[in-house]
Amino acid sequence: MSTILELAIVISIAAVLGIIAKLLKQPVVIAYFFTGIIIATFSFFHFQNRELFQTFSDLGIMFLLFLVGLEMNFPSIKSIGRAAIVVGLGQLVFTFAAGFGISYLLGFTNLHSAYIAIALTLSSTIIVVKLLSEKRDLNSLYGRISVGFLLVQDFVAILVLVFLSGLQNTGEISITNIVFALIKGALLFYVFLYLGRKIIPLVFDKIARSQELLFLSTLAWAFLLAAIASHPKIGFPIEIGGFLAGLALANSYEHFQISGRIKPLRDFFILIFFVILGSSLAFSNFSQISLPILIFSLFVLIGNPLIVLIIMGLMGYRKRTSFLTGVTTAQISEFSLIIAAVGLKLGHLSGQVVSLITAVGIITIITSTYLIIYADGIFRKTSRLFSVFERKNLKEKYFDDGEFRKPIILIGFHRIGRGIAFNLPKEKLLVIDFDPEAIDILKKYGYECLFGDISDPEIFERANLKEAELVISTDPDFTDNLNLLKEINIIKETNPNIKIVLRAEDENDVEALYKKGADYVIFPHLTSGQYLGKSIAFDSQLQMAEQLKNSDLETMRKLKKFNSY
Repeated sequence: MSTILELAIVISIAAVLGIIAKLLKQPVVIAYFFTGIIIATFSFFHFQNRELFQTFSDLGIMFLLFLVGLEMNFPSIKSIGRAAIVVGLGQLVFTFAAGFGISYLLGFTNLHSAYIAIALTLSSTIIVVKLLSEKRDLNSLYGRISVGFLLVQDFVAILVLVFLSGLQNTGEISITNIVFALIKGALLFYVFLYLGRKIIPLVFDKIARSQELLFLSTLAWAFLLAAIASHPKIGFPIEIGGFLAGLALANSYEHFQISGRIKPLRDFFILIFFVILGSSLAFSNFSQISLPILIFSLFVLIGNPLIVLIIMGLMGYRKRTSFLTGVTTAQISEFSLIIAAVGLKLGHLSGQVVSLITAVGIITIITSTYLIIYADGIFRKTSRLFSVFERKNLKEKYFDDGEFRKPIILIGFHRIGRGIAFNLPKEKLLVIDFDPEAIDILKKYGYECLFGDISDPEIFERANLKEAELVISTDPDFTDNLNLLKEINIIKETNPNIKIVLRAEDENDVEALYKKGADYVIFPHLTSGQYLGKSIAFDSQLQMAEQLKNSDLETMRKLKKFNSY
């Protein structure tokens, strides 16, 4: 069978399974695993040109680490914050200790236990960020803490890979090898951090006008660094070279353009890595490791969130914030699988242990995806169980117990919300938002504001919705708006004059919200088109154009001032 035909079969099966995964609300990486399992189980082929596929696999990891390095710019590292660092390091330490203890009790060797514990400790940045982005929770407090401590985990994972890469030539663990690997890694990090701040961004800024040249130069830089890092005298794999190449470009102005160009390459090549990993599962004997797989999966799904709940509870965070943050740790990372693969190459791990870690990865990724998606609903039904993790004296930022009595309540201060807020009387308005930075700026502007989001039942009570005259939600989430609408319909029994305006993403949502009792639904394209059309019909000579223009420019001036705060 030709290599092209093998590649066509792999990609076709992955595409079909990817569609199924999307319908099941699963990350596409699950489709890659099952592609490998199907291919190996039904003996379509056995990767006859395995060396080429292995090279593709290595390139996938290289581009993955390139993008990780690209995201580790100085502003992002600086913005991680105390909470993310404390939670990240605390979770790493306690999860590693617990994971190592469980592994040792199950009869694994110290070395195998260490690898398993590291794998259980790391959570998937790619999956969590994607799911939080789809939920529009990236800017929430728990979203920021989650992304922050995932960056901490990624940095630790890179250090582990650098350390293991230093052992690649000998495969032996000794004090000399450890010290030498750390010194080489530290020197490389320093050199490329310096280049990334002083030299490389200047070079790439010059060639950025041509997108093709920017893409080609980025690839040349990544492959050059990979070749240098993998030189026998340096002794690191191409994956570390990719990370260093990305790190050097992290502070360039073209950082987002480069990321957008490289992601498709990463997605293609990383597919092969997960397919090969999945295919190895088909030949594994699970009879001896089925119990450890179950125990480790439960530990990741329950133990990791509990550890985060305890740490954040002790730090003074509310149980809801702690719970939502904890749920994001309920899966193992792609880095866990990469570290396991490196351990297999070094001879530190057996194929059975790698299969165990991979199986735990598949189970936890599938399960945690649903946990993250439905976390708000799960919390509403089980919130009383988590009261034990909440201190009496809360110290969560922006959480105050004051009561609000404003006739207009605006939920959501991004884009549409800002335009609405800047055109309403400040003294009549209460703004609710879950972005800590937005709350900071709102307070500086003199707005009454409340930190939280409408999926939190406590917000309804604290915002004093029952005394409001108008509630406006710019949140496009249909489920959140339905819950808010239910609450308003109950309030209408005692306050029939209250009005509610909601936002929808598509025509079906518009019709459903009107049927449930919404007074008006904002459908951005329709609403803006209607407004302009009626304005022109009323004033065909556009005599009011000057007034509208000045009003728009004034609002934009306020927005620019707000954004520059």
